Amino acid sequence: MKKKLICMVMTMMLTASMLAGCGASSKTASGSAGQLNVFVWTEYVPDSVFKKFESETGIKVNVSTYSSNEDMLAKVKSEAAGTYDIVQPSDYMVKSMIAQNMLEKLDQTKLTNLGNIGSQYLNASYDPGNVYSVPYQGGVAAIAVNTSVVKKEITGYADLFDPSLKNSLVVLDDYRAVIGMTERSMGLSMNETDKTKLAKVSDQLMKLKDNVKLYDSDSPKSALISGDCSAGFAWSAEIALAMEENPDIKIVYPKEGAYLFMDNWCITKGAKNYDAAMQFINFMLDSESAQMVSKEFPYLCPNTKAVAAMGSDYTDNPAKNPPADVIASGEYLEDLDSDTLSIYNDMWNKLKQ
Repeated sequence: MKKKLICMVMTMMLTASMLAGCGASSKTASGSAGQLNVFVWTEYVPDSVFKKFESETGIKVNVSTYSSNEDMLAKVKSEAAGTYDIVQPSDYMVKSMIAQNMLEKLDQTKLTNLGNIGSQYLNASYDPGNVYSVPYQGGVAAIAVNTSVVKKEITGYADLFDPSLKNSLVVLDDYRAVIGMTERSMGLSMNETDKTKLAKVSDQLMKLKDNVKLYDSDSPKSALISGDCSAGFAWSAEIALAMEENPDIKIVYPKEGAYLFMDNWCITKGAKNYDAAMQFINFMLDSESAQMVSKEFPYLCPNTKAVAAMGSDYTDNPAKNPPADVIASGEYLEDLDSDTLSIYNDMWNKLKQ
């Protein structure tokens, strides 16, 4: 009886082991190879790209989105370390996150596609040697004008403060961008820290209040296409997409010098899926992936191999591919001290009250 019982137990254990083995085989066969948690800008990475990565690797991608660098930073800080594997900070925010020990160093031996990125976009001042970041896309916060509605000539940021544009603007819901634009309109740096000058910036910023109909960083093109807004301060690619829908909409690069940005791929400190994150970043550096991105979200593409493949449809479109002189005369944001950022935040809150 005892031997029979032992035999039955052994049979059950063997059966369970075989079933577990079948389960593991099935999981591998279905292509499951772990997961990846990414936190990216809204309307910035095509779903088709994530699906292609999942199909090729078997890695499940979980996507969360944000609308500003500050929102992203606050969210990452509020979550447990490693909640997000990958984030997509802009230039100045990369520097800030490095200083706060919030990013992992990249294993550049695994970035076999890094050579596709133009040398002019590498080794930036915010991350010398690209130790923590690699470029994704960049561009300009430019001016959109519906020429069938707006008869005033618009040549720069300063024109957006004109009373004739009352209740007609869509502007980015991003305090560094809007305050930076205001500073440029006054001939100041977007990174101004002098309190006396910032008091004047605050006064000028309030002149924009009555002109703003909508704050929207996610899809400012929608208000332009629908006609709800006749002009705006928006990302260059959003303006490019609006122009495709309505040829009366034009892009204006400000004569004062433009707000520039470069967004990057970074891995968060304590990322639970570091190897998958490295695999994803290298995938995004592939020229085919970059072309898929640019077709849907046509920002400045630092992937020179992809640019060559896209041809004149991309290179000759000033909204998709900002001219060299615009880039040369523009300015990037810098990581400002907490006291200055507090002043900026107060200005922003006053504007939106």
